[in-house]
Amino acid sequence: MARKAKTVTRKTGASKTTKAAKSAKTVKSSKTMKSAKAAKTRTAASKATKIARRPYSKADIKELRAHSKARTPVAQIAKLTRRTVGSLRQKAMKLGIGLGHQR
Repeated sequence: MARKAKTVTRKTGASKTTKAAKSAKTVKSSKTMKSAKAAKTRTAASKATKIARRPYSKADIKELRAHSKARTPVAQIAKLTRRTVGSLRQKAMKLGIGLGHQR
């Protein structure tokens, strides 16, 4: 019986501290929710400027092969084709051709 009484007092003592902790957490969580909402609006604005993906046409692939043979730098090809360097490298890898002036 003595053990049960001790555990009860521990639980009631713990519940007092948890109430105080819960009220502190709710204040903190409301502040973080406001900052989270602000962060979401910032990311939503940045997502609006996302670049649309364009499939490679046969002419694009032909041009990429020609630049590969001419050993044109990838940065220059990217400017000419208006594609990213990563996109060009991925496509060249799938086609099995080397890309860039230093390979």
